[in-house]
Amino acid sequence: MPALDFSQRGKPLFTHLLRTGRTVLGRADSCDVALPSDELSRTHCFVEQRSDGWWLIDRSRNGTKVNGVIVAARHPLAEGDEVHLGPYRAVFSARRGGDEGTTQLAHRVASVPVDELVEVDDDAITTSRAELRFLTGPREGEHFLLRGAITRLGGPGADLVLDASLPPDAVILRVVRGRVLVEPGSCPAWLAGGRVRQPTPAFRGEALRVGEHVALIAERTEAEQAGRRASFHDMVGASEASQRLFAILARVAPHDTPVLLCGESGTGKELAARGVHQTSPRAEGPFVAINCAAITDTLFESELFGHERGAFTGAATRQDGAFQRAHGGTLFLDEVGELTLEGQAKLLRALESGEVRRVGGAQPEHPDVRVVAATNRDLPQMVRAGSFREDLYFRLSVLAVRMPPLRERREDIPIIASTLMARLTHGDTLSPATIASLQAYDWPGNVRELRNVLTRAFVLSGGQFGPSDLVFNPWSFDNNEPPPAAPASATSVEHRRIAEALARHDGNRTRAAQELGMARSSLLYKLRKHGMG
Repeated sequence: MPALDFSQRGKPLFTHLLRTGRTVLGRADSCDVALPSDELSRTHCFVEQRSDGWWLIDRSRNGTKVNGVIVAARHPLAEGDEVHLGPYRAVFSARRGGDEGTTQLAHRVASVPVDELVEVDDDAITTSRAELRFLTGPREGEHFLLRGAITRLGGPGADLVLDASLPPDAVILRVVRGRVLVEPGSCPAWLAGGRVRQPTPAFRGEALRVGEHVALIAERTEAEQAGRRASFHDMVGASEASQRLFAILARVAPHDTPVLLCGESGTGKELAARGVHQTSPRAEGPFVAINCAAITDTLFESELFGHERGAFTGAATRQDGAFQRAHGGTLFLDEVGELTLEGQAKLLRALESGEVRRVGGAQPEHPDVRVVAATNRDLPQMVRAGSFREDLYFRLSVLAVRMPPLRERREDIPIIASTLMARLTHGDTLSPATIASLQAYDWPGNVRELRNVLTRAFVLSGGQFGPSDLVFNPWSFDNNEPPPAAPASATSVEHRRIAEALARHDGNRTRAAQELGMARSSLLYKLRKHGMG
């Protein structure tokens, strides 16, 4: 079976076996082979089999090299050809023994969304959807947005009627995460000049022809407001920031795309990850949580990828790792910023290829896993300092969601405190004075610290307690004085954070946005909102 052997800077990475049809390469997570690098386009190129052999078709901005030479739009592939993809190299083999299966993860086609989430920030969600733009035929000049997972094109009875002379299922379009697959119907159809004989992925700019009708495959990118949602799974909150967060989490949950939850300790990142899992198509699968900070270097591969019996001293039996245990579900990588560079490299390889190998084993496995990661570290700053791999950061942060600290959403404290109290007592409520004391505190430990303060007060007071029973210093039970006046509002905190970031980067808004973990467009919006630009 034909294959591509991938390497990076001379180091072998993985092998991808080529099935008939198209194999898509690029930095977008929806590609069959996703290769994180700024040097690659989202859809960089694809390799496909035609009647006259295997071909490479370039889809990039700057061209794709084969054997060191930039190719034209398409180029035939021969045994041993080397395809250059940014920092990666892929060597084409026309024949490869065995049939170990491709490295791509399994897709849950029946339940995935029809759009692709391109970017998420505090204010808006940018999505991309596929559309048809008719070039010839009775619908010439019309645009048709593909809203459903399956769209039948043809005559009367079709989802999109072209003309009465065609059957209702002349050609079938299936949309998976914004990506169009053309499936054979009851009439001949051509995509980019080639006859469609099996489900074939279609790309922007390619022409689909059926009968006298020719439609261009296009995409429509739109930014939608994050919206508001009263709760999300077990998370509650009344503030605008929380309700916007809940709406974002609900929006990203149905997708298989990796999610990176960023926020201070105690903001509820694991609770959010569990909510994403429970409201996703993977809810019936396992949720496996791994604390990356608690894994030693020597046990990293065993913890994540498993080991064979006898692989090392103490390995008395064959054990599954986190990836195998999470098959069909979600793998939560908490404190991912604490991984060593060596651990980051091993994790990146598994995420890039979808392939894991047990310690002491030779046979690769391909678990179907959605990754949700979390960190309280400033990963962009760590990337600049060289302590976190840039390619791993881009791989994990496809959808980056910021978890706001409790001091930025003080109006949430009454409802969160009431929810926590309901788990401790049977209907006891907090007095207005107690709530006021809770809202006046800065909460450096966020919701986790709030839970601990309420638990201590409940246990030490015997059940009924007031402001004087609140102990805000966890290291001293003598300090039970109510905190002073409330610190700056969330709005002023945001204003200060932006101003400080701009100052550190000499007014460079792009670098300031990267440090703050937001899109440049979001920073410009906030500058206008605060009257700063």
